[in-house]
Amino acid sequence: MGDPEPDVAALESALVALRRAQKRRALARLAERRGERTGPHAGLPDAVVELVDAVAAEDEAGSALTVTEAAAVLGVDQPRASRLAAQARDAGLLRREADQQDGRRSLLVPTGEGRALLARVREFRSSVVAEALRDWPEPDRAALARLLTRFVGDFTALTAP
Repeated sequence: MGDPEPDVAALESALVALRRAQKRRALARLAERRGERTGPHAGLPDAVVELVDAVAAEDEAGSALTVTEAAAVLGVDQPRASRLAAQARDAGLLRREADQQDGRRSLLVPTGEGRALLARVREFRSSVVAEALRDWPEPDRAALARLLTRFVGDFTALTAP
């Protein structure tokens, strides 16, 4: 295999840098430094918020996750997902509901408090993105939004099981 095209290599490097920042929980640490992580859920592990985010995204798409499905989405084992779900439930962020199609399944559903927490998290993430793009001309911001969304869709389709 030959050397990748310069654009492909630059994009691959940028994606790796984003993944590393995510693993370092860069946004959560920035929120802590800026005093954004306050209130009753300030001490919750980031993984609990990630679980609530995944459950809410599925709920917004008209579906729901079981703990086992949430484990797969988060890339953790089922016992860890169970512990995270219990923490989220104890914090009032998620509740369990019986699946109406299969009574043996228990679905995770975001509560109003969970949605409120996610609204604050999403608002913070959006403000950081806006801050990072603040000096970009509007056409560049629009192009990035369009092209990155397209790339993520194509990449997801290519890598989906």
